[in-house]
Amino acid sequence: MMITKQTKDPQNLDYLAGQVLLIDKPVNWTSFNVVSRVRRLTKVKKVGHAGTLDPLATGLLIVCTGKKTKEISEYQAQRKKYTGIITLGKSSPSMDLATEITEKVLPEDLSEEVILSTRNKFLGNIEQIPPMFSALKHKGKALYKLARAGKEVERAPRQVEIFSFDITKIELPDIHFEIACSKGTYIRVIADDFGKELGCGGILSLLRRTEIGDYKVEDACDLEELTTKFNLNEYIPPNL
Repeated sequence: MMITKQTKDPQNLDYLAGQVLLIDKPVNWTSFNVVSRVRRLTKVKKVGHAGTLDPLATGLLIVCTGKKTKEISEYQAQRKKYTGIITLGKSSPSMDLATEITEKVLPEDLSEEVILSTRNKFLGNIEQIPPMFSALKHKGKALYKLARAGKEVERAPRQVEIFSFDITKIELPDIHFEIACSKGTYIRVIADDFGKELGCGGILSLLRRTEIGDYKVEDACDLEELTTKFNLNEYIPPNL
């Protein structure tokens, strides 16, 4: 059974035996924050998610409890779809709005034709170098912790697949897009590489995950509404 916003009495289900929840992650929450909230609501320790979303990103997060955590890898392997905005003329160490931004000048000849031609370079099988600001580990330590300490280590390129990359609107310096991609794709890296191709830098200024396989964010539970359905009398601090 999949728990969605249509589920009427989620508090009465057996979470130890295993459930799968579709959650619409709010902005400024980590994926672990969401797992912690579900763990507190369900009173089950064994809870995990099927694919990290950055704190500044919103959208679909699949959370599994109990015995259903064995299925996490199956959800992780499914294609993802995102909408978002790449802002040109800017760059940052984290490739988004989370770290200090450097401003750059846009090329004078930057046109829709140039942007669409650049987009075509990111279709199909491409290689990405994972960002330093990520949860990947180097010798047992998360890369983002090394990055915050001002350190950088070599990262091996990874091959990912971009199934579609639609430019839905151009309002320079902002490029609105929709991307369907394989597991392990960093949309922040696409934004950064896109800006580098144009010679002016680019950051990911907005990101929302709309689909994982056949599952859609339109069916996902709002986290606060889900909390209300559990009828908890205790106060739960934000992000827990």
